Formats: sequence, structure tokens, C-alpha cells
Amino acid sequence: MSTKPRGRPRAFEPGAALDALTNVFWTHGFAAASLDMLAASAGVNRPSLYAAFGDKRTMYLRAIEKVAAQLEASIAQVLAGERPVSDELTTFYEESIAAYLDGESGPRGCLIVCTAPSSSLDEPEVKDALRAVLAMIDRGLEKRFATAREAGELATDTDVRALARVASSALHSLAIRARAGESRAQLLTLARASVALTVGVPRSRRKR
Repeated sequence: MSTKPRGRPRAFEPGAALDALTNVFWTHGFAAASLDMLAASAGVNRPSLYAAFGDKRTMYLRAIEKVAAQLEASIAQVLAGERPVSDELTTFYEESIAAYLDGESGPRGCLIVCTAPSSSLDEPEVKDALRAVLAMIDRGLEKRFATAREAGELATDTDVRALARVASSALHSLAIRARAGESRAQLLTLARASVALTVGVPRSRRKR
């Protein structure tokens, strides 16, 4: 007498399932994303979803971790110090805007900035994750600005830590405004104004 193997089907792909869960949280947030909605998006039943990812909080934290890793890689790649800091910061904002506007159901901003704050008061682990991501962005910008200061692109007395927090605040504003429905043109105008106010006009846009 044969027996069926227990556990998830072999076709189950944790990476693809996590992508699906991330999309649900990104669109609906932590509180509004139901377990049935999450299971349906991953293509599994609720017991299998629990077995693969744990409870709903853990799923959400995994989604934050996934997006944070992508963001950290983007910061390292774009703000690499290979071009003028104003050009790199502009590119960083432009690529972020493209991601913020690229939602399956319309512009959705940033998963972390646009959904985590509303749950952070009731969920200490979410608050910790949010704080860690904000600090990571600040560090990446601060490192690039420190390099720019050493290269003479910024004044020697520039407070690069404070400047990084200002630049990251502009990034978060872009995410929120994208989710609120502002157009790409409006977001790009804000991004370029932010660059000009923090590190100067990008060389590629200076009048000759």
C-alpha cells in the first residue's frame, strides 16, 4: 500500500512564495493582509504557509528583510563613489522612484516606509526592523558623503551625518508621495531639487 509523501509539494518554491507574500504586504500593509490572502498569493494552504514561513508577523519581517537587502545592494552599487556625488544621488533617487511607481495595483511607494510605521506601535519587532532599515540607509548615504567631502566635492566642515539624514528623509518623502499618487514628473522634480539643496546640481545637468 503506497502512501503520499508528507510536507510541501516539490513544486513549492520558497523564493517565489516570498515574492508573492511581499507583494501582498506591500499593497495592503501588515494589518490588512489576511492569512487567506497570503496563502492564496503563495499558492499553498495555510498549514503549508505556516510550515514554510511561520506566523504572519514572521512573514512580514521576512518581507522587510528581503526589501532591505535589495535596498542595501542598490545603495552599494549606485553610491559607489565612481561618479560625482550629485550624479550618483540623482540616479539613486531616480531608480527609487521607478521602484515606487512599479506596483501591480498602481504606485505603492516603499514597503518599509509606507507600511511599517502604522504597525510599529503594536509590534515591537516591526519597530526594530523599521529602525534598522532607516539606520542602514543613513549609514550608506553618510559613507558616500564622507567620501565626497574627502574628495573636495563637499565643504570640509560638512556634517555628513546630518546631511545623510536629510537626504534619506527626501527619499522617504518620495516613497510616501508616490503612494499618495504624485506623478513621476512631480517626484523627479522633487528629487532633483533635493539633490541640488544637499550636494549641488548634478554635473550632467549644469548649463555649459
